[in-house]
Amino acid sequence: MHRIDAEVAATDESRMVGLMHRKSMPEARGMLFIFDGVGSHCMWMKDTWLPLSVAFIDESGRITNVEDMAPETEDSHCAASPARYALEMNRGWFKTRGIKPGARISGLPRPR
Repeated sequence: MHRIDAEVAATDESRMVGLMHRKSMPEARGMLFIFDGVGSHCMWMKDTWLPLSVAFIDESGRITNVEDMAPETEDSHCAASPARYALEMNRGWFKTRGIKPGARISGLPRPR
């Protein structure tokens, strides 16, 4: 079990800003993106200075895929199947803990 202290981005504005312009982030911190609907959501790293990993998560809390993202790029990193959430953590956080697609994330807030 791993405890994560995640900021929540549940509005269009907060999802657009995400973790931009930050120089560091503590190890157990991250950002949870809650999307308005289930879909093939994508993330990119424009103006984001930290190397991050993102886990796309379906409505049941199951990770569909994990993508590593390079800082300050506009490459799209997309959910492999319909997702309701995305969880960004420091790059490699999921890998070093053996968290892979199929793992379940508990404690997710219900979308409005």
